[in-house]
Amino acid sequence: MTDNIPADDILEQALIWKKAGRNVAIATVISTWGSAPRPAGSQLVIDDFGNMAGSVSGGCVEGAVIQEALDIIKSGKSKILEFGVSDDEAWEVGLACGGKINIFVEKLN
Repeated sequence: MTDNIPADDILEQALIWKKAGRNVAIATVISTWGSAPRPAGSQLVIDDFGNMAGSVSGGCVEGAVIQEALDIIKSGKSKILEFGVSDDEAWEVGLACGGKINIFVEKLN
């Protein structure tokens, strides 16, 4: 994973993968509440081989986001994911920072 790279570089990586014939999903933090690992606007791009660039959570929920992104690449249906301290799944995947994040995941067409 490529972490802490400028947003332009993350989107450039998505375009490189797309031009190479790969399917790509983009995950974007659309809102946060309380203590959140990444601010709104943070992005993670994932290709259909599971390669990624960027970050939406500093690692604490990225495994779950990547799995959803791979499903979205197949289905083509966008989705909003919610992770928060009161969410059992968030604890399970490691979002114990006391905050909440919403992430929009879409396939790049």
